[in-house]
Amino acid sequence: MAPLPLHPASCVRAVKTSFMKRCQLFCRLFCLAFALVAALAVQALAEAPPTGENAYCGKANVARFGAKDGVAELPKTCYYTALDGTPSPGKPIRVAGSSNLAGAIADAKCGDTLLLAAGGSYDVKELPAKKCDDQHYITVRTDTPDSQLPPEGTRISPAWAGVASLPGRPAFAQPSGGPRKLMATLVVRRPSGATVGDHIRFIGIEWTTAPDANVARIASAEHSDHVIFDRNWFHPAEGVEVGHGLGINQGSNTIAVINSYISGMYCVAGTGKCTDATAVGGGSGDEPISTLKIYNNFLESAGQQIMFGGSASTINPSDIEIRRNHLFRPMLWKEGEPGYTPSASGKPFVVKNNFELKNGIRVLFEANLLENTWGGFSQTGYSILITPKNQSGRCPVCRVNDVTVRYDRIRNVAGALQIANALARGGASAADGGRYSIHDIFVDGLHERDFKGGGTFLIFVVEKPPVHDVQIDHVTAFVPGVLMAILAHEKMPNFSLTNSVFSVGGRREPIASAGGGPEACASKNQVLGGEAVLAACFEPYKFDRNLIIAGRGSFPKGNIVVGSPEAAGIRDLKDNISKDPRLCHAKGSGCSKASPGVGAGSDGRDLGADIDGVEAAIAGVE
Repeated sequence: MAPLPLHPASCVRAVKTSFMKRCQLFCRLFCLAFALVAALAVQALAEAPPTGENAYCGKANVARFGAKDGVAELPKTCYYTALDGTPSPGKPIRVAGSSNLAGAIADAKCGDTLLLAAGGSYDVKELPAKKCDDQHYITVRTDTPDSQLPPEGTRISPAWAGVASLPGRPAFAQPSGGPRKLMATLVVRRPSGATVGDHIRFIGIEWTTAPDANVARIASAEHSDHVIFDRNWFHPAEGVEVGHGLGINQGSNTIAVINSYISGMYCVAGTGKCTDATAVGGGSGDEPISTLKIYNNFLESAGQQIMFGGSASTINPSDIEIRRNHLFRPMLWKEGEPGYTPSASGKPFVVKNNFELKNGIRVLFEANLLENTWGGFSQTGYSILITPKNQSGRCPVCRVNDVTVRYDRIRNVAGALQIANALARGGASAADGGRYSIHDIFVDGLHERDFKGGGTFLIFVVEKPPVHDVQIDHVTAFVPGVLMAILAHEKMPNFSLTNSVFSVGGRREPIASAGGGPEACASKNQVLGGEAVLAACFEPYKFDRNLIIAGRGSFPKGNIVVGSPEAAGIRDLKDNISKDPRLCHAKGSGCSKASPGVGAGSDGRDLGADIDGVEAAIAGVE
């Protein structure tokens, strides 16, 4: 007998032959196996990312990110930051409080460990480079024993510096026995920040500024390589305006900020000495910058918690891993909020975004919690900005390419995503912007006028060059404004928004114009509906298999449009907030029926973000 073709339809035809029983059994077994394989494939697609510090990096800095996520290339290099990868086999050296730390490092041999007195204070300006190697790190640490510090891979908090809590911030971990001064303190007096050398690991260190010093940045990794800030606390002196926690510029390579706490970075409007405060940022200069790791930190600043680009540069920072961070600013910094506390000058804080990229290549932004962003200074409160910029015409090479944003949570902001290729003052354009993969993110709790924003999920602002290759998939977002607002004058290639769940406001068309005059692609087509806008602004595009709660507007065929959360099969959506955004699979508690989005994805998954995966990814981040 000739072998049967391995396909269920062929099996069905074969049952009519004289071998009916045998084929029926064969078909049942094959179809069962086929279904099992399909189910396993869907499960693999929805699997949450790993949470470990070195999940994507093996010993000897072997990268394990994979090649691509959708259209975006993933980082090619990594930094293995476990203690067994940064050995200090030399001798321990005790350094008394108020001693010359720079001199102690200069006198130490590669591989030594400097033990700083817990509660002791050390003035720092420049820490010398030692030109050590990967087997002989210098460790600079508190002399508090490991048993009294958070375990390796665990975030430290100000409680290890004797501070039980900070107003308006989430409660944080405490040492056994309560807050105590278990850190050593480095007091920075250099205006551009203390430099940090090479092949050095800081453990259990508090970094702050001298109250009488005009310091713009606490620490600088310029011309540094192989530096790890592990379980550190960065903060300015009380009531002092300091714009930046850690600057990563001008030849910073293989730099990690892990398990740390950065707080209190701010600039003030009008009379302040700075305008963009960042917890961690940089990415400019004339020397290569690459292999950066920002993992498991609490990051607080007024302007942006993380930002790369925004100044003169002839290079592109590359291979950046940003995972499991809490990007935060206290609501006490928002005018009109209960308990609002202005800066010491009485001026309001300059607030912009949570995460911004103006220059960067191969960036993984995964499993982060982003919250509390509003407009009012020069922007309108978007949480994530992917916006290459030739700042002041001094960065013609600036580009943003190959960015992956996945398994993140955004809440209490004025807008979710802004993607822009905008011109600098004077008309200079960035080199490129495109290849962005965005999936499995959950967005709710957005605001409009009370946050001086629009409550929008996504805004495109595109002058030149055109944004290209943007892939958004399996997103859940509940917004009071529009789904998409677009300002562009020429078509953007390769855009897709698929397999997602949205609720949108009803005052404007869900796919709308963001301005740009009557000749802008959205402006002149908005009255014709969402499909006309998409066709005019993108080529090719895919807008398919989305479940949308909308009271007005039209969408392309292939989407499911309903008028209420109940019809969408979402249990508890109220005022754009949902405690459980999973789709109803059957009639039951809080569910009048199964959601039409169940199993409706092009990959067989439920529409919307993998909420179980997002929750697992950010567990313990807050």
